[in-house]
Amino acid sequence: MSITDVRSMFRKVNPACLAVFALMLVFQLNGCRPEGRFKTSVSIEGDKFYFNGQVINPGSPAEGLLMNVRMVNTVFEDRGGELEKRIPGFDPDANTNAFIDKIPEYVSSGVNAFTICLQGGLPGYEGAINTAFNSDGSLRDDYLQRVERVIRACDENDAAVILSLFYQRQHSHHSALTGKESIKRAVENSVNWIADKGFTNVVLEISNEYRHGGFRNWVDGEWLMSEEGQVELIRMAKQLNPDLLVSTSGMGNGTFHDDLAKASDFLLIHFNTTSLDLYESRIKDVQKYGKPIVCNEDDKLGPEGAFAQAIAVKNGCSWGYMGMLRNQYFPFEFNGVADDPEVYRMYRDLTTADFQIDLESLQHNSITINYPHDGEIFRTGQNISINLSHLYYDDPGGARIELLANNEKIAEVNNNIRLRVQWQSDEPGIYIFQALVRDEAGNEMYRSAEVDIIVQEN
Repeated sequence: MSITDVRSMFRKVNPACLAVFALMLVFQLNGCRPEGRFKTSVSIEGDKFYFNGQVINPGSPAEGLLMNVRMVNTVFEDRGGELEKRIPGFDPDANTNAFIDKIPEYVSSGVNAFTICLQGGLPGYEGAINTAFNSDGSLRDDYLQRVERVIRACDENDAAVILSLFYQRQHSHHSALTGKESIKRAVENSVNWIADKGFTNVVLEISNEYRHGGFRNWVDGEWLMSEEGQVELIRMAKQLNPDLLVSTSGMGNGTFHDDLAKASDFLLIHFNTTSLDLYESRIKDVQKYGKPIVCNEDDKLGPEGAFAQAIAVKNGCSWGYMGMLRNQYFPFEFNGVADDPEVYRMYRDLTTADFQIDLESLQHNSITINYPHDGEIFRTGQNISINLSHLYYDDPGGARIELLANNEKIAEVNNNIRLRVQWQSDEPGIYIFQALVRDEAGNEMYRSAEVDIIVQEN
């Protein structure tokens, strides 16, 4: 075709079409898309996740699995003023930007999704007023602007967002939701906001650990904590937006209720209080539903966390890391793979085609508080049975275990695989349990993740 022929062809094209073509070309050359257009669309086929119609992590051990990281406080604020005392001049926008800057590095290591929350998570102290909702369930624009920036940045980096709505600690303040109707409005407004923005890389989590005892402090909290309440909210969200994938998350023991499994598009489980030797059985228990299984909270770190991740993936479960001390407790650090090199190295390996999982080589010492679970409520003077699992693949010999409550030693026991300690408190409050293992000389070797409980007046 000659230059003359090309000129003749363009003279015959409608000028309006040429203008549209030119605009599209500009967007393409600048790596941009018109407002409302997104590049990452998440869907489910069978028990696998797909991005843009293609199975994620193809050919790897994590094929079809949504490998994720809990980053709920990337959109954090505290309108109660406590954080200002701890970190004068804290800037919520700068905090969000610090995370966004590291998204490419997290994704390049194999992360497919991030969990963020419209009510955040425990920031390392109690009483934070951190919520995207007004008390009537309406949405706060300034909070949502940070959430939207994170969602768009994830989309640009081919990542999804697990957007959680309700967190148990957001009660008893001026923005706390006032009961069932305001909770429903919060769900309705959130789902409509997702639809209005045209987000295609977002899946929804109604409540973080819906059975957590902290929800009892909410007005109509017993309803919200019930399977009936959660199913009602899941169905409501699906009716408002049938294309939105919706679930809710259980407690840290890796189980999921039958009614919720039937109502949910995917099954959200947590492994915080699950010992490594129980992962396989917990996962198999919920595989009967034929839906994707996603752990989006496991607080095991370092080599233990890498081992946990490998076990989950080996058994067909997406895995989610929670770096509590670094990413969720103030001052909220986001350093990319340096957050936990062993865990992020495992993300990379498990999402690499043809990688072979060798669980035997990954075995690592581990101690877990299996019971109580986060948020369990007890009464003053009540005997509490604290159950622990200690898995030691290289028998340390002479090791002993100390149990701490709010960093004070409450018990010391000899080493064993299954342990039980009885404890009670005469003082109400929030107590954080942790177990640590010492060698024969008294040196600390490793410790468990934390478990928080509530003790109330008898």
